[in-house]
Amino acid sequence: MNIFEKCESNVRSYCRNFPDIFHRAKGSIIYSDSGKEYIDFFAGAGALNYGHNHDYIKQKVISYLDADGIAHALDMYTSAKEKFLSKFNEVILSTQKLDYRIQFCGPTGTNAVEAALKLARKVKQRSGIFSFMGAYHGMTLGSLSISGNIGIRSGANGTSSNVTFMPYPYGFMASFDTIEYIETVLNDVNSGIEKPAAIIFETVQAEGGVVVAPVEWMQRLRKLCNEHDILLICDDIQVGCGRTGSFFSFERADIVPDIVVLSKSISGYGFPMSLLLIKPELDTWEPGEHNGTFRGNQLAFIGATAALEYREGSNLEQDVKTKEIFLKNFLTQEIASISENITIRGIGMIWGIDVKNFGGNVFAKKVTKRCFELGLIIELAGRNDTVIKILPPLVIDVATLERGCSIIKQAFHDCI
Repeated sequence: MNIFEKCESNVRSYCRNFPDIFHRAKGSIIYSDSGKEYIDFFAGAGALNYGHNHDYIKQKVISYLDADGIAHALDMYTSAKEKFLSKFNEVILSTQKLDYRIQFCGPTGTNAVEAALKLARKVKQRSGIFSFMGAYHGMTLGSLSISGNIGIRSGANGTSSNVTFMPYPYGFMASFDTIEYIETVLNDVNSGIEKPAAIIFETVQAEGGVVVAPVEWMQRLRKLCNEHDILLICDDIQVGCGRTGSFFSFERADIVPDIVVLSKSISGYGFPMSLLLIKPELDTWEPGEHNGTFRGNQLAFIGATAALEYREGSNLEQDVKTKEIFLKNFLTQEIASISENITIRGIGMIWGIDVKNFGGNVFAKKVTKRCFELGLIIELAGRNDTVIKILPPLVIDVATLERGCSIIKQAFHDCI
């Protein structure tokens, strides 16, 4: 028995799928104590869009530490926060003509989701929330209450009430008018479902199996919320910060949510950080009404500012689109061609290989295990974990991306 099995809680999970001891990482490669190198198609579950130890971001963080920059400040004014707010407003909000207030929440995405739900209920004076089947929003009680996976919800022994799950355009529901269904529910005085304060959605259900929402569906959802005086909350935690190409994943639909939740890669370096973007008229918080000891992670401000500077000075958005074309072509030609029962879905640099009709969960686990043996870290997602999820750092070089994809192809053939 190693020290982890002896001392660490049973709740540990990723280490069970990737059973090696890691000590160093750079770019898209993780190095283990055993001397083995692994290509990273996991990217900290989306927290490492800029890869491991990105040189530009790292130097900014080191310089800040060398200067004894303040490390902890609650929500007090600091130069680190000032620079982040200025840069974020300059290169993201102003360029998109978005008028949002920025709220810094506790450092995890689920805390920002909790804040969004709390604020929506406060503003609208209604307790109900609509979420979607297949959704994942976090592991605290409020976030679990709006997540669809019954398996993870069961551990809470009951979650918050007043949540109604609506169908997402996926599977048999892809040909079903889910927006019309929501409209009917809201207009039917006998539906038994009260008007919610907000509807929370993901433009891409990542943990739900890499399910990409159609543009028209998102536009109609926005219109529905306007017509019924319902707030629209976009959870952009995993697929924001450039994952789909544009900084926000909802930009492709030309819509503006009322509240946007950001976390994971917003800090640029894997530092814990989360925030809400709130339309100014919705910022009705009393001072300290939603707070937390670590809601002002100063190192995250430094990393986030550096990441925005890097993004501004690079061709990252076009690079993502170029790699998207490669991934789509490779997966369609080399993986989907193995069997008509394999389905490929994705956008930008998040892609899923759905094998529910080709060996299901057992086969998916065999493939990801074989990938790890061959030097690739990749995880599962979707209903019953039948989707192999490709989530590399956005800055991965093309040669490494191709090597990682070749490992997936080899693993498929080894496991058939």
